[in-house]
Amino acid sequence: MPETAQNEILGTENPIIQVRDLTKTFGKFTAVNHISFAVAHGEILGFLGPNGAGKTTTIKMIIGLMRITSGDVGIKNLDVKKDLKKIKTFIGYMSQKFSLYPLLNAYENMEFFGGVSGLSSAEIRRHKLEISRQIPDKILQQKIMNIPPGIKQKVALYTCIMPDPEIIFLDEPTSGVDPENRRDFWMQIYNLKKAGKTILVTTHNLDEAEYADRVIIIHRGNIIRQGEPYILLEREGADSMESLFKRAVESHETH
Repeated sequence: MPETAQNEILGTENPIIQVRDLTKTFGKFTAVNHISFAVAHGEILGFLGPNGAGKTTTIKMIIGLMRITSGDVGIKNLDVKKDLKKIKTFIGYMSQKFSLYPLLNAYENMEFFGGVSGLSSAEIRRHKLEISRQIPDKILQQKIMNIPPGIKQKVALYTCIMPDPEIIFLDEPTSGVDPENRRDFWMQIYNLKKAGKTILVTTHNLDEAEYADRVIIIHRGNIIRQGEPYILLEREGADSMESLFKRAVESHETH
């Protein structure tokens, strides 16, 4: 199949990320079922679905943290299976459950992860000064386990982007965060987009779909809808993403 036709099926032209027929099985259980999609340069792609839908498994395969059962992933025309070391130099990942060490404070986490990423002491000091302008110092000096979830996620995001990655993967970054802090967090994501970053963000909060340029809805390891939010709503005649999701799930389960 010509590449232009493949890209059309995958959902975007000139993709920076290409996922083709990606599958993950655990014994007889299929967690991700032959999915294909793409992400354009500078795009915010929202990966929507309930817990257990296959979102985290998909991200982990894309960035090389989990072995691919079958299928292919390309990032900037590099193969994740063959070129992972090079790919890791320009991607950032904020995991769902383990982003920061809970017994360290924010500064200590930044020092650790900055050092692992190869940042100099001067660069780490600059980042610490910058975050102290956004979050009170007395909070940044507390253990991560003791600070509010919204602030904790801000610190985790900041730590993730310290090495200035070109492509950023955020796995359930607003889980457990109140609506106001969720909006603030999405403003940070918008700022990253303005800076030219490409972002794939997973969430089970369907109302967050409106923040993304394009969304993929995944259910039981299958992509059941993908496209721009307002186009999907119009096409399905739905008045909300929740309504759209319910219709898509019902349609998928009856076929």
